[in-house]
Amino acid sequence: VQLQASGGGLVQAGGSLRLSCAASGGTSSTYSVGWFRQAPGKEREFVVGISGSGGSSYYTDSVKGRFTISRDNAKDTVYLQMNSLKPEDTAVYYCAASRYSAVINSRGLYDYWGQGTLVTVSS
Repeated sequence: VQLQASGGGLVQAGGSLRLSCAASGGTSSTYSVGWFRQAPGKEREFVVGISGSGGSSYYTDSVKGRFTISRDNAKDTVYLQMNSLKPEDTAVYYCAASRYSAVINSRGLYDYWGQGTLVTVSS
């Protein structure tokens, strides 16, 4: 399984971005997908995850109400819509896939990782 994250960029505070995570290798609805982020000098942290079917999701508190995860299994793509962005959202965002179909928020349970896409939010 290979994951390709895209959609990062520079945006002003209050703006929006949509990240995409395209998977190849047949993940479809059998894999849950998560987004993580890593700010300079900090540990990589869980942001949001979605189940294989897309029916369940879990958000870390700091992004609830601002970020929305969705997936299109026909396209093997997961999206992260990020609204009301804040400077503290600045980080490299990584998507990851787990062979567990349920939502996973533990970094160690993800099996495949994308290369990351940089999101910079200016104040």
